[in-house]
Amino acid sequence: MEVPEGWSLPQAVEICERISVGIVVKPKDYYVPEGEGTRAFRSANVREGYVEDENWVYISDEGNQKNKKSILKADDILVVRTGYPGTACVVPPKYAGSNCIDVIFARPDQSKVTSKYLCAFTNSEHGRRQVLDGQGGLAQQHFNVGSYKRLLLPLPPLPEQKKIAKILSTWDRAIEVVEGLIENSQAQKKALMQQLLTAKKRLPGFDGEWEVSSIKSMGNTSSGGTPSSDNEEYWDGEILWATPTDITALTGKYIKTTKRTITSKGLSSCSARLLPVGSLLICTRATIGYSAIAHKPICTNQGFKNLTPNSSFAVEYLYYLFQHFKHEFIRYACGSTFLELSKGDFEKRQFLIPKKNEQTAIATILSDADRETELLTQQLIHLKSEKSALMQQLLTGKRRVKIDKEAVK
Repeated sequence: MEVPEGWSLPQAVEICERISVGIVVKPKDYYVPEGEGTRAFRSANVREGYVEDENWVYISDEGNQKNKKSILKADDILVVRTGYPGTACVVPPKYAGSNCIDVIFARPDQSKVTSKYLCAFTNSEHGRRQVLDGQGGLAQQHFNVGSYKRLLLPLPPLPEQKKIAKILSTWDRAIEVVEGLIENSQAQKKALMQQLLTAKKRLPGFDGEWEVSSIKSMGNTSSGGTPSSDNEEYWDGEILWATPTDITALTGKYIKTTKRTITSKGLSSCSARLLPVGSLLICTRATIGYSAIAHKPICTNQGFKNLTPNSSFAVEYLYYLFQHFKHEFIRYACGSTFLELSKGDFEKRQFLIPKKNEQTAIATILSDADRETELLTQQLIHLKSEKSALMQQLLTGKRRVKIDKEAVK
């Protein structure tokens, strides 16, 4: 790796006073209720450039003393080992004195490298590549202290480090603002769903009685099926074939594509049926309750119960209704190896539902809320992409920053 004139290329171990790992031996033995011990960071609390201030665990005073080597100081760097390895943040002053569990922590020598610069490089594409790429280019999903110690860091003089970190911090703040707006938008939608889907709040112009309806009465229901994997003629055709992995919390309202497709022969060979556009696919195995509306003709495997609504029901309304009452599907699922909701139990589920015109009006409001979140999400993706491109330039010296004379003194 080449660096500009005036830069150096040390390993992380050469510019840090210490690089170690948090508690790894039976940390749960030290857990105590909140307020009774010392806060401890886990991977869940480390995000790219910031601390996730929730889902904390606490360890006893005795456990903290037994593991005092991993007690953190302000400006230490925390790096995730497992799950999203290489994700890093700086420990803010208010978290000094906390401990950490199964994460790497580095204590930069501030005369050589600033914490924000080391954190930014760790999170950059070049930093992540070093952490993730093993010999032969195979990505590791877990890495150790030795890997981080060997991290090669293109290092400018301190004034330039500080200027680069300041520029990137501006982007971080913009990203945090948009993330906050997304959280607020999602919270508002959740509150709207609670009010509108339970008749706690009625829309102007609607006053008719709501009626109890079972899923069976809402339209045609069906389960999915899977063609034999041994017959090549059944696979890679023109028919979309969904499995629960195709529908996640990030899929959105409509399912437009699937990881696998089948042929008409494959469809006729199994119990799956081709569902028309506008059918509602509901996961009833594994990720129970996740759902999506068919944007194209589609079929599914056995992990779904599918509903093609009749003319009395608006599919978008049912999508939001089932999303809100997902716990009802989970409640009636059973199984020893994995939970699954049977077709009979699925069809028996009952909901209080208004007339179709009110269904449509409610779905329109919730769709508007979704669009607001989607626009903010696109803005967030754009900001992160722009920041990533800038990091590539600044942290490798391909693009240099102008240093004020005052900063060099």
